[in-house]
Amino acid sequence: MSTAPAHAKLNLVLVVGPRRADGLHEVATVMQRIALADRISVEPGDKLSIEGFPADTLVRRALETLGGSWNVRIEKEIPVAAGLGGGSSDAATALQLANESRDRPLDGPALHELAATLGADVPFFLTSGPKLARGTGTELEPLNLPQDYAVVLVLPHGEAKVSTASVYDAFDKGGGGEGFEARRAALLEALGQIAVSEDLANLPPNDLASSPLAGELHALGAFRAGVTGAGPAVYGLFPDRPSAEKAAAEIGSRGAVMVTEPAW
Repeated sequence: MSTAPAHAKLNLVLVVGPRRADGLHEVATVMQRIALADRISVEPGDKLSIEGFPADTLVRRALETLGGSWNVRIEKEIPVAAGLGGGSSDAATALQLANESRDRPLDGPALHELAATLGADVPFFLTSGPKLARGTGTELEPLNLPQDYAVVLVLPHGEAKVSTASVYDAFDKGGGGEGFEARRAALLEALGQIAVSEDLANLPPNDLASSPLAGELHALGAFRAGVTGAGPAVYGLFPDRPSAEKAAAEIGSRGAVMVTEPAW
């Protein structure tokens, strides 16, 4: 049986354009893995079976698309439906492990193409390192970003993730896509000026979601804070682990809190 971690991610930036003719949105987003991870185990089997996470649909769909029979075990640590990409990461990791067991594994481009049919975030998890994702989120460019900081994650009490479709609908109705080119240009300019971790503070905010908890994390010493993806998880980036641990203790009454760090 082959086993690997399936890391969560942060959208450090999410710049969104208007709805395209195909119904999707043009985006520019900076995606960063973090150490928080599920664990995926895969071995060849007589049929496709998935254990450990009854609510899974994406791993099953990924392996049905790949074709073949495997026994899969999912050990969940990433909060579900929080904007942390757990389902996409699980699917990408299962795809990689299953593909490696095939007599004729798909090459990188073919696996990327398959992953893109499953969801915009899935291809990101096939390769290491932070990425700038463009187009619908599947056009990936490697980034060399600082990794020497700590992360506080807060999943606010009483907040459930609304559907991503409804978040985008509200964005469209509010005219959020206007000025996309200028916001994307500002993102690219800011990326070109990052030398140390604190420079991440100069990246644009998330177009889709915000939270008052970001302000609280800033007040507790975060040099950058915001909502990841469509939320509801909120992150704060801190200069070091001790400052992150202190902030986590201070904000612990506001939700489920975790302290982690970037992962390559």
